[in-house]
Amino acid sequence: MEVSRIIAEIDAQIAKLQQARELLAGAAAPRTGRGRPKGSKNVAKSAASAKRKRNLSPEGRKRIAEAMKRRWAERRKQQG
Repeated sequence: MEVSRIIAEIDAQIAKLQQARELLAGAAAPRTGRGRPKGSKNVAKSAASAKRKRNLSPEGRKRIAEAMKRRWAERRKQQG
């Protein structure tokens, strides 16, 4: 065999392998960004409805305060 023919065959195989590598690397390329990919169909409804503030009534606040005072009193009683 001629040396030039062997080199040509090696170059052809290298070209095929590089093409296969590019195809595989393109298919398995890692995502660069965080979160939902661009163009996703699953989109949040709206910022206003997602971040709605909850309000406690004065009665609810009073019940919570009384419950905490009872807990603190029980802890003091257990420690003493």
